[in-house]
Amino acid sequence: MKLKITDIDNKAAGEVEIDDAVYADIFGREVRKDILARAVNWQLAKRRAGTHKTKEIGDVQGTTKKPYNQKGTGNARQGSLRSPQFRGGATIFGPVPRSHAHDLPKKVRKLALKTALSAKQAEGKLVIWSGADATGRTKDLSAKLDKLGWKSVLVIDGAEVNEKFALAARNIPGVDVLPQQGANVYDILRRDTLVLTKGAVESLVERLK
Repeated sequence: MKLKITDIDNKAAGEVEIDDAVYADIFGREVRKDILARAVNWQLAKRRAGTHKTKEIGDVQGTTKKPYNQKGTGNARQGSLRSPQFRGGATIFGPVPRSHAHDLPKKVRKLALKTALSAKQAEGKLVIWSGADATGRTKDLSAKLDKLGWKSVLVIDGAEVNEKFALAARNIPGVDVLPQQGANVYDILRRDTLVLTKGAVESLVERLK
């Protein structure tokens, strides 16, 4: 299978050839929303700080004295004013600091990345560049992206991101730049257009085949 390569100015810059079986496995899969959802939930769960906390009875400031006598008052018996039934008291079974991360099998993570790439290819929103080259000026890069009509784009480069391109892109809203080892399902799906450099394609094919 031959995929067309363009440059940043949308001019033809050759082709990259991928074995048909490998192409079908990585870029031609059926889009499974359940697999994508599992991968996105797994990624976002790892990002959660988990620092939420409510006060238990040991955390509430106040006296430990019994409010009134056990018997003879006509009221229900009480042992502490810090109990949850009183205003300013403790919270029962409230959240405590914890990790929200959970496991996801490597096979499922790999399948999800292939599915995300296939989804972009099926939508016609996967573009292959000869390289992520730029002058380092945000104004120049922004003008080129506007000319292409891209408002939301993820650019995945090779093992190392082109420094000038990264500098030019970092102040443009809706544009993300990642090295190929940072390619992930969430970032691919959250941007409208996916751009892979030739080096990124070669690395991803080697990584996922």
